[in-house]
Amino acid sequence: MADSLIATRIVRAQSVLSDTDVTLVAAKIPGALTETSQALGLEAKVTLYPGRAVRAQDLGPPALIDRNQIVTLVYRVGGLGITAEGRALARAGLGDVIRVMNLSSRTVLNGRVANDGTVHVGANQ
Repeated sequence: MADSLIATRIVRAQSVLSDTDVTLVAAKIPGALTETSQALGLEAKVTLYPGRAVRAQDLGPPALIDRNQIVTLVYRVGGLGITAEGRALARAGLGDVIRVMNLSSRTVLNGRVANDGTVHVGANQ
């Protein structure tokens, strides 16, 4: 019998999971994660309910950027580096592609979120 991961309490979307939020049960639930370590430290994308399976698509990396947050935009090509301020148009975690608006030009761009919370735009994102 395989183990499956279930929620132990209601976990709201955008909450980071801890060991008190999930537990393993001796049951084969299709699509459920099979290790507690696969979920710890990740953010719930949807509300998780007690006794229901926790699936990989229900979780994601914790958000580094919130919607409407002012972020630093970074453009690098060769030895040239340009930074500007932008406004995030959505929530995003590490490595996510996010739409941002350059506050100077009001241009909407796509960029990739770096681990320091900056958004890298341009061809080398």
